[in-house]
Amino acid sequence: MPDTTLPNEPGNRDKVTDPNSQIRIRAAWLYYIEGMTQSDVAKRLGVNRITITRMLSEAKRRGEVVIRIQSDLAPITAMQKQLEDRFGLSHAIVAPFAEPEGDPTRVIAYAAGGYVSEIMRSNLTVGVGWGRTLHAMLPFIEGRSLEGVRVVSLLGGIAQARRFNPAEFAWQFAELFDAEGYLISAPAIVDCAQTRHALLEHCGLDQILEMAENCDVALISCGGISSLTTSYRLGHVSEAERQSMVDVGAIGDVLYNFIDTNGEPVEHPVNDRAISMSMARLKRVRETVLISGGPEKVDIMLATLKSLKPSVLITDEVTATSLLEAVSDQ
Repeated sequence: MPDTTLPNEPGNRDKVTDPNSQIRIRAAWLYYIEGMTQSDVAKRLGVNRITITRMLSEAKRRGEVVIRIQSDLAPITAMQKQLEDRFGLSHAIVAPFAEPEGDPTRVIAYAAGGYVSEIMRSNLTVGVGWGRTLHAMLPFIEGRSLEGVRVVSLLGGIAQARRFNPAEFAWQFAELFDAEGYLISAPAIVDCAQTRHALLEHCGLDQILEMAENCDVALISCGGISSLTTSYRLGHVSEAERQSMVDVGAIGDVLYNFIDTNGEPVEHPVNDRAISMSMARLKRVRETVLISGGPEKVDIMLATLKSLKPSVLITDEVTATSLLEAVSDQ
């Protein structure tokens, strides 16, 4: 619990020169000490909620309210700083999670939903990937009507009507903000490199990828290759293809770009058949947010961090610990 001190709390006889100080301190007392909501404080004092928000902000600015964090979460704050320093991140968000063998999807999705809600603004172009974690993030995003927002899918779709269809995710994300959605109307993986080239060059799909390359922020995840992750459950990659990619050094994928431990695409026909944002193009995006976690993803996350150098990482406590331990051994 934060330890909240009100230097001018009721009963303090210090001289008050600010004519608004009394109502401001009353608002702070009711909110921080009595635990009332801002709406309830506004009703009690006969003002609107926006006024209360401003009063609380002013009280902190003046030093009338001092908040001290005394929490077991302090190590997570330190861990976030370590991640930022080690991987050159502008921001790391680590969701509390203490089950080494558990599934951190929900806690990562919760943290990611809060972050995305904060950064969304009018006239933003957002590129979106796909996967279970990104899909789980949707209920935790605070949707609202924004002007001029564009949402661009970073890869093609799948034939099966399933929850994790990239096009469906991009569409649902766009609806949260009354945004325009731009989808790649082709499979994520086609039959051969020639088909891929024809679709990109002659069907206008490359224009969407060019738009994605110039987006303001890209929300992506990554997946390991050693287990049956989303890609393989949906049958896009056969077991024989998966094994042959392992043989040439693939450890996982980012938007169906199968990469090695250095984050470089492996030489394999599957990479030539994928209709998605390439690693080279992803590196040119202004801000990339990597949202991922779990014990099976540590290696692919390290490779992605090395190659893409994302601006933001959102993961869980256990995965963050594993990432830092892995690089400390190097």
